[in-house]
Amino acid sequence: MKISARVRGEWLQIPCKDGNVTVSWLAEEAVRRYVRLHPVSGDVLLATNNNKPRMVEVRKTGGCVLLDPEDNVVDVLDDNDFVNVRMENDLPDAVGPSTIGPTSNSRFDYTLSDSMILSDKLDAVANDQLTASSDSDIVLDGYHLTIKQLVLLSKGNTKIRLRKIAEDRVTAGRQLVEAILKDNKVAYGITTGFGKFARTVISADKLEELQENLIRSHSAGVGQPLSVERVRMLMALRINTLAKGYSGISLKTLNQVISAFNSSCLPWIPEQGTVGASGDLAPLSHLALGMLGEGKMWSRRTGWADAKYCLESNGLEPIKLGAKEGLALINGTQLITALGAEAVDRCESIAKQADVVAALSLEVLKGTSRAFDSDIHQLRPHPGQINVARRLRSLLHSQAYPSAIAESHRFCNRVQDAYTLRCCPQVHGIVHDTIEFVHKIIKTEMNSATDNPIVLPERGEIISAGNFHGEYPAKALDYLAIGVHELASMSERRIERLVNPVLSELPAFLVREGGLNSGFMIAHCTAASLVSENKVLCHPSSVDSLSTSAGTEDHVSMGGFAARKALQVVANVEHVIAIELLAACQAIEFLRPLKTTVPLEEVYRTVRAVVRPWDKDRYMAPDIEAVTALLKEGKIWNSVKGYVDAVKDYLDLESRAPSPTSVSLPHSVAPSYLVHQDDDEKNPPTKKHCADHQHKDNE
Repeated sequence: MKISARVRGEWLQIPCKDGNVTVSWLAEEAVRRYVRLHPVSGDVLLATNNNKPRMVEVRKTGGCVLLDPEDNVVDVLDDNDFVNVRMENDLPDAVGPSTIGPTSNSRFDYTLSDSMILSDKLDAVANDQLTASSDSDIVLDGYHLTIKQLVLLSKGNTKIRLRKIAEDRVTAGRQLVEAILKDNKVAYGITTGFGKFARTVISADKLEELQENLIRSHSAGVGQPLSVERVRMLMALRINTLAKGYSGISLKTLNQVISAFNSSCLPWIPEQGTVGASGDLAPLSHLALGMLGEGKMWSRRTGWADAKYCLESNGLEPIKLGAKEGLALINGTQLITALGAEAVDRCESIAKQADVVAALSLEVLKGTSRAFDSDIHQLRPHPGQINVARRLRSLLHSQAYPSAIAESHRFCNRVQDAYTLRCCPQVHGIVHDTIEFVHKIIKTEMNSATDNPIVLPERGEIISAGNFHGEYPAKALDYLAIGVHELASMSERRIERLVNPVLSELPAFLVREGGLNSGFMIAHCTAASLVSENKVLCHPSSVDSLSTSAGTEDHVSMGGFAARKALQVVANVEHVIAIELLAACQAIEFLRPLKTTVPLEEVYRTVRAVVRPWDKDRYMAPDIEAVTALLKEGKIWNSVKGYVDAVKDYLDLESRAPSPTSVSLPHSVAPSYLVHQDDDEKNPPTKKHCADHQHKDNE
């Protein structure tokens, strides 16, 4: 006796001998065979119930009759009958286009093996309604995508649409490819093999197979999979590049990729395997493989599952590749650029907040703001340096925001502060300028055509070139890692000053009853370990190159690792700054009842909303993570931004109060003609100590 059983859209023939086996056995045997034949998605089915698949129901296809699991097959089914098996990982409406039987509304039907998906599952319907009716869709044309928009797209609540002009360009590009095929022209990647096989001409009847083989063979990545947020960024960037119209992809195929993005059908993409030229071939091939209905995909409706099942569950079909389309999907620098865009966004956030935390540390260490005098920084007018100095002045003691802590040590005998305090503008400043430089390169890369060959419909020409090479983002991201690392390097030294009683004049390790309590002793060790780790991670990966593809691709960028390293470096920086912020807030406890400035008190309140003061030893890791979350969400910057903006044009911000770090005479000894002298005759004279207030600060 044989029964045909359907599991996740796949029909399987199950031999049942004489039929004296239970319906439950039939279902389990069907799933076992499915797992053996589909090991990628089968892992999900076995993820619960001690690796034993668990059945929800079995229905006979004819009449949709629900079968009792304890009945014998021979008693309820005929030879060659058909049944539908639904497992606990399935949704009632997620069995493909030929769903059989009524759907169930029971809560149990929404059980998933992956607990991380559960909250998404329960909110899936509400979220679908939100995105379906949202008027905040991002319209792509290949030229104007920003890093902020890309980060927004990673969250999964914003959809993509194509601008009409982009659709027209894509259609024109495809028409040129079709014309090449019609005229039997030889063109790389369209009618030839790839890499070393570029001189091998492929017959017309095998062009589609050529593209499918390309995707399957190039899906050779390894390592941990990208998070769903990073897969969204990768997909969005590839869509944006294809929207330029220079890839030769058809509008139908591009729209299928867009539909998958909008449905959050996201392929499984391992993070390792790209050398950054010819593009990010391995990760982009995994992306394309999912679109073919092969490999694994994730969606809110299915969790991680077989790609074909995932697409069908969301009302989508696997794509059918035409000539050139496989190559169009995988040739580009989108992995490097997607990870790089995230790194830039996080660096921009942590850099501004590092300035705020440094100001708080300087305050509790009883430093002076006189080193941030605007005249000093106009003499070395790097934009980042000027902006950091101005930001520090706006947070520290001034006429606008007086500080009782600053007033308490006005007449101390300290004539200089340590470099990590008084050199913040010079060191933090170049970090800000570095981030701005890398931002421009990454944004340009996001809106570039990085294919090979390039399809030029306006010229009726297809040219093989090298826009796929990832050296630009690779070099920039190595530079970014080196730059942002200095924030942690400075921060760790300030933590040392905070916890060292010889340097801080505060209790050792910022805790009472030292010895009984260890306070911030090991938190500082953690910061030191992360800074040391970053020193290794900052070695540039883009200085390396290994020849690949039998010498055809004889120089590569190694940009994938540059991007991944940059993300790890910034993550370490976030943790180090969090530890400094915790320590600085703890230091304030020993200076009470004195108050700091209004904006810095707001920082203190923001931290204390999630972490209480340290009166005796307790489990510290959750405190570090809680404050790291504040930084990643930008809440420390948001707590002071209004105060910083309020004094941006306040020309008398600098109180220039007497300080042991400066010496002044009652009257200037400089000739009067030097006071307003300006070396640049084209610019009108200006009071130099106010000039930096006129510098526009892109907050």
